[in-house]
Amino acid sequence: MLYEIMCCKEYTPMRAKDLAVLLQIPAGKRDELHKTLDMLLEEGKISINKRGRYEAVRKESVKKEKEPTREYEKKNRGKREFYLTGTFVGNAKGFGFVEVEGEAEDIYIPEEHTGDALHKDTVQVRILKEERDGRRREGAVVKVLERGMKEVVGTYEKSDSFGFLVPDNRKFSRDIFIPMEHSMGAVSGDKVIASIRNYGTRSRNPEGKVKEILGHQGEKGVDVMSVARSYDLPMEFPEKVLNQAERIKEILNEGDYYGRMDLRDWTMVTIDGEDAKDLDDAVSVTKEGEFYHLGVHIADVSNYVQYNSAIDREALKRGTSVYLVDRVIPMLPKKLSNGICSLNAGEDRLALSCLMDIDKKGNVIGHKIAETVIHVDRRMTYTNVKKILLHEDEEVTREYAELAPMFFLMQELSGILRKRRGKRGAIDFDFPESKIKLDENGRPTEIYSYEQNVATEIIEDFMLLANETVAEEYYFRDIPFVYRTHDDPDPEKMEAVLSMVRGTGIKVKKAKQEIHPKEVQRILDEIEGRDCEPFFSRLLLRSMKQAKYTTDCSGHFGLAARYYCHFTSPIRRYPDLQIHRIIKETIHGRMTQEKKKHYADFLDAVANQSSTLERRAEEVERETVKMKKAEYMAAHLGEIFEGTISGVMEWGLYVELSNTVEGLVHVNTLTDDYYVFDREHYSLTGETTKRQYVMGQKIKIRVENADIVTKTVDFSPVTGESEEMVRGKE
Repeated sequence: MLYEIMCCKEYTPMRAKDLAVLLQIPAGKRDELHKTLDMLLEEGKISINKRGRYEAVRKESVKKEKEPTREYEKKNRGKREFYLTGTFVGNAKGFGFVEVEGEAEDIYIPEEHTGDALHKDTVQVRILKEERDGRRREGAVVKVLERGMKEVVGTYEKSDSFGFLVPDNRKFSRDIFIPMEHSMGAVSGDKVIASIRNYGTRSRNPEGKVKEILGHQGEKGVDVMSVARSYDLPMEFPEKVLNQAERIKEILNEGDYYGRMDLRDWTMVTIDGEDAKDLDDAVSVTKEGEFYHLGVHIADVSNYVQYNSAIDREALKRGTSVYLVDRVIPMLPKKLSNGICSLNAGEDRLALSCLMDIDKKGNVIGHKIAETVIHVDRRMTYTNVKKILLHEDEEVTREYAELAPMFFLMQELSGILRKRRGKRGAIDFDFPESKIKLDENGRPTEIYSYEQNVATEIIEDFMLLANETVAEEYYFRDIPFVYRTHDDPDPEKMEAVLSMVRGTGIKVKKAKQEIHPKEVQRILDEIEGRDCEPFFSRLLLRSMKQAKYTTDCSGHFGLAARYYCHFTSPIRRYPDLQIHRIIKETIHGRMTQEKKKHYADFLDAVANQSSTLERRAEEVERETVKMKKAEYMAAHLGEIFEGTISGVMEWGLYVELSNTVEGLVHVNTLTDDYYVFDREHYSLTGETTKRQYVMGQKIKIRVENADIVTKTVDFSPVTGESEEMVRGKE
């Protein structure tokens, strides 16, 4: 509607507040106006003139842009029209994308060409514009072949004679009409699940029926549960799976040890976070002369989860454990993940061990993968190991005095391995992880950044080496396998980032060529400590492709590794469990040609499904964190913090606080001047005052708004405030 108004010949360019008056939008609803204007700016449908007023980009040119290019028409003249089939991925702003299996780049679908498609639908799409100048292909949905979402989670809004469900997943961009007789008595604010009975059209909303009320908005855990359910995460195990898990014995007997290496007299520990319960890896280190003997001992989950059993089928369906802010949704029932499979200290446990001999340069000069029985001496935490290695706590050091020499040996070996990995060019993106503390009612009380330390690095280095060692052996055995691969970045996407890096004065040797990971790491080293570091680190990361599971060993770009797999976490990742089965078949001499064909027939499906489920888990984890950050900041409205500008766009500044919360300072809140956006240097500069906002700049902000539904936070700039008032300084 806004766009149509601006296209009228009678319209004269207006500021946002003038548009609000024209449309009679009350003060409390004007945030929605600003967000809609931002969306139109992003899509290039409108622009802001030098006087800070909004006007339409000529409608004729926009319409023409959406039509097929002359070159495309010429190339395809006389040919039968070509359609692609894929999955539609919606966007809250109306447009979408179509993911086509087997194609690296998805297809952009402008809002006017989405047809009746909704998020996750299988659709036929016609190409309007081919890929060019680094821009992705553009298409139009021709037909919806199959509906993807049968149920939707959201907030129920009741009126006198009917209701609406507002979806939590904003990718499903249409509200769902709920007739009163199908509301199950839900009241406004209830979180509900509705089944879709009619998918509607572009001009008519879908219609649904409430099938379950999860709880009222604000009740403990309902918000996180709603996000999880909106992504179709399975919350409960089927009864058949639980019954099968219950029949698994909780202790070992002598028969379980038969044919295994007995390592129970080896000194070994687990090192994990304080709240970890599924302990799937233990480590041991000794040294003879110049050679280190590293043991990475992994829980032998495949001993308890047989192929194609009820537990195995459920594990494949889940793909991975999901770690949300207030709960873990495990891949395996707790009877296994926290019980007999977990490498609990003081208990005999079955393991699959990768035993490596390493020289002083970090090269693995010999190794053995064996079925073992182990006995973990102590359950260590990253915190306590760090305290011992950095001499931070004498009491802790005394408590673990008998293990301290091994910890210092681990640190020594870890340093060698890390140095070797750095020399070959492995990339080290050091982004702090957000940690959120909740109270007894599930409300966030503290958010802080959790960065790697010497103890987490030790475990990371040891697990990486074990994964590489296992992958290399099975690649040369020429046995069907599941690898963890990370393709080289697209040269055009990477070049766009590198050209900006060159603008900072940093020399980048390679331009418009394939880039080596060592070059990316060199850039990261160059920008370390600079104001622009967070921004360019993120841009470099986003320009890379996603790591995935494949049956082809094409290497891992980020690690600069020729061979890599996931072997070390079979309790929480399905590919690791599948790999363990292949290894054990090989150890026992059962990897016949028939078995090779058996694995070759289905491993592609396992790899693809695991990659998809991993992305789902990452997305839902990210969404719950964003939601809790917004909830936390909602309790601090009006307060002042100090942050760092993490992004500069035409519509405003993104500011990150020390607690990892990021919010937007909208350009409309910069009222002291008219600010011009410099796309080349990513800066905003006042025309009159010449005040400039650039990447990495420190800035004081006031928290203006925090929306738990959209998971967004809005700031406004603060000037002239005293240091004592700035919360970020505390």
